[in-house]
Amino acid sequence: MATLFVYRMLIVFCLTLCLCCHHIHCSVTYDRKALLINGQRRILFSGSIHYPRSTPDMWEDLIQKAKDGGLDVIETYVFWNVHEPSPGNYNFEGRYDLVRFIKTIQKAGLYAHLRIGPYVCAEWNFGGFPVWLKYVPGISFRTDNEPFKRAMQGFTEKIVNLMKSENLFESQGGPIILSQIENEYGAQSKQLGAAGHNYMTWAAKMAVEMGTGVPWVMCKEEDAPDPVINSCNGFYCDAFTPNQPYKPTIWTEAWSGWFTEFGGPIHQRPVQDLAFAAARFIQKGGSFINYYMYHGGTNFGRSAGGPFITTSYDYDAPIDEYGLIRQPKYGHLKELHRAIKMCERALVSADPIVTSLGGFQQAHVYSSESGDCAAFLSNYDTKSAARVLFNNMHYNLPPWSISVLPDCRNVVFNTAKVGVQTSQMEMLPANAEMFSWESYFEDISSLDDSSTFTTQGLLEQINVTRDASDYLWYITSVDIGSSESFLHGGELPTLIVQSTGHALHIFINGQLSGSAFGTREARRFMYTGKVNLQAGRNKIALLSVAVGLPNVGGHYETWNTGILGPVALHGLDQGKWDLSWQKWTYQVGLRGEAMNLVSPNGISSVEWMQASLAVQRQQPLMWHKAYFNAPEGDEPLALDMEGMGKGQIWINGQSVGRYWTAYAKGDCNGCNYVGGYRPTKCHLGCGQPTQRWYHVPRSWLKPTQNFLVIFEELGGNPSRISLVKRSVTSVCAEVAEYHPTIKNWHIESYGKPEEFHSPKVHLRCSPGHTISSIKFASFGTPLGTCGSYQQGPCHSPTSYDILEKKCVGKQRCAVTISNSNFGVDPCPNVLKRLSVEAICSPMTSTTMQPNWRG
Repeated sequence: MATLFVYRMLIVFCLTLCLCCHHIHCSVTYDRKALLINGQRRILFSGSIHYPRSTPDMWEDLIQKAKDGGLDVIETYVFWNVHEPSPGNYNFEGRYDLVRFIKTIQKAGLYAHLRIGPYVCAEWNFGGFPVWLKYVPGISFRTDNEPFKRAMQGFTEKIVNLMKSENLFESQGGPIILSQIENEYGAQSKQLGAAGHNYMTWAAKMAVEMGTGVPWVMCKEEDAPDPVINSCNGFYCDAFTPNQPYKPTIWTEAWSGWFTEFGGPIHQRPVQDLAFAAARFIQKGGSFINYYMYHGGTNFGRSAGGPFITTSYDYDAPIDEYGLIRQPKYGHLKELHRAIKMCERALVSADPIVTSLGGFQQAHVYSSESGDCAAFLSNYDTKSAARVLFNNMHYNLPPWSISVLPDCRNVVFNTAKVGVQTSQMEMLPANAEMFSWESYFEDISSLDDSSTFTTQGLLEQINVTRDASDYLWYITSVDIGSSESFLHGGELPTLIVQSTGHALHIFINGQLSGSAFGTREARRFMYTGKVNLQAGRNKIALLSVAVGLPNVGGHYETWNTGILGPVALHGLDQGKWDLSWQKWTYQVGLRGEAMNLVSPNGISSVEWMQASLAVQRQQPLMWHKAYFNAPEGDEPLALDMEGMGKGQIWINGQSVGRYWTAYAKGDCNGCNYVGGYRPTKCHLGCGQPTQRWYHVPRSWLKPTQNFLVIFEELGGNPSRISLVKRSVTSVCAEVAEYHPTIKNWHIESYGKPEEFHSPKVHLRCSPGHTISSIKFASFGTPLGTCGSYQQGPCHSPTSYDILEKKCVGKQRCAVTISNSNFGVDPCPNVLKRLSVEAICSPMTSTTMQPNWRG
């Protein structure tokens, strides 16, 4: 009885200590094996969720899904340009409420990694720097430059002091266990030589002296000075070692996919390869993995960088742009995390003993003094599966895969064997009618003299706009004599315009004459086109358009945007006429922007016409407006912009972002998970608009009379715009008879025979939906993939009946994969699997059934 009392008191003490950690000072340190939180080494899984790329009402759900997916930490950059839009004026409201975001992480019981930078890259406008910083006298970014260091230190101190004031560092009982200073600076540091090294060491010293009580990291910085930890970013980091033997091995960016650019394909990274990369990192002694991104979100407004980065920042992440779970990526990684956590005691207590199991096969074994044993069996062969002998037992390893054995005996997970469901997403009509489209033409014939200025020659665009708008007008005029040959049947003259980026629309006497566009890889471009001039004075108006400012590259703050010439007419009787040094008139932005047409309060300032009339004329530079009511339900919403060209979207005065239905070019000829991943593999969407759908947060909507404004640069038909909802329409799963499962692992039964637990197929529709029918089911040797399954030579005739009985009418179900469950063995001595595709439909009260286990 006394022993039981002591045991209970010990449990109470341990629980009290854990709870008190949120109220008393707790420590975060490190050694060569791992981060130590309150003296305990931890294997930590982390995920990037950037607070400005989602809305505050999404944060709690995103973070809870991350926790449910097996994450311990949420990582975010801090975005200087949104927090200090002008010097000394700070904004921490709405999507920029960093404190609320960190406290939401804390509320969920997770840790945080705060990457202050303040350079972030992140495909974010200007790499996160405010544009005003470029105009600080004498400044040079990210080098041993006093004006830059002074500004950078000021912002870093602002953020650190804000976190301290809210007790958000772990040393204060908060969730922040790591902070980052600078970002991916190593390559630039080497290019700059002594100036780069001096700046890097200054930044590290400056950060450490702020006394946060938690470690600082520098990613992709081999020379990070003590005590700062250098860390790795990349698709793979198993070859990485820290620069000192007493520092832990940290992977700050495990790229879960890749970003998209207008005109490019959608990038997909197979989860089998991502899981392989993560397991390979852990088996080599890594202890901290952050998935970049875990939820990518949306580049609202003009926050996308690049240039040419899309408004969607989905990144093929485990949680998609809209906040929905992406299967099988989410579920397969969740199973990996569970398997690795089973190995944690052995992993943090020992170094691996590596043995060869074949030409491309290895075993990494971790054995602790307390008796814990964990093993990783790896097959690096990209062509062939392998059968290996380990601890006197045989194991089958698919190509390019790793099996995890938490007891050095039973396989509970293999990176290439995906047993979780695949969810098929579709954009379905939201049945929200757009009421009374009206349009307004951006009249370029009469400029507002109060907003223009004239000077000799061509000016760099950002120097003029200070990024207050994507748009800058360059306007000049030419006088054409009546005797010019082209006016009397000769060939029209040619206008040549050299632009440093990013897009250009040419108007001659108020009429669109042509357009040209750069790309992310080639921002600079040249427009060449015939122009229809007339005798007398001709007005040449060039609308230069920025599509996000650069976010990466050596001293990218010095890169040019806009028209710097030459601008010349060719084919006149006099030959070439260089217009570059003529007088040019400049206007920043559009008249519609100046009149605030994006706000319901600004629309009365102009005369609107019925959109049907505007569409018949197919005018460029058109503003379109309409009203719509919010659809019922809670599914995420998007605007389908397929019928439009290029421009921007606002709803109730808030900017959804840039849209551009540029068609994707790439190589969409299939995707194989084996072999090293790179962005040139596994493309989707070739021949389709890179981005057709644009996320509309439900929190931005009112029940009725939502105000939608579109600015269209090229043309398009607004009546084709529609509101759609993103839904899981079907779910698939494919699991073999002997699929590894955690239920087959019991540490107590090591070395003893035990009952084999048959694997199961698990199917789940979204909340509010149930499985309405089974589209395909086959237990045997089915062929194909999700969406295109076919019966193979072996098929159990009871497959459909079993699945319909156990799944139809339920939101989720589980079906055991065994011969007994399907009546008889359809093909003895053949490894069988169950492939299923089920249709999900909105739930009705009569379809709700609580029982889901089969």
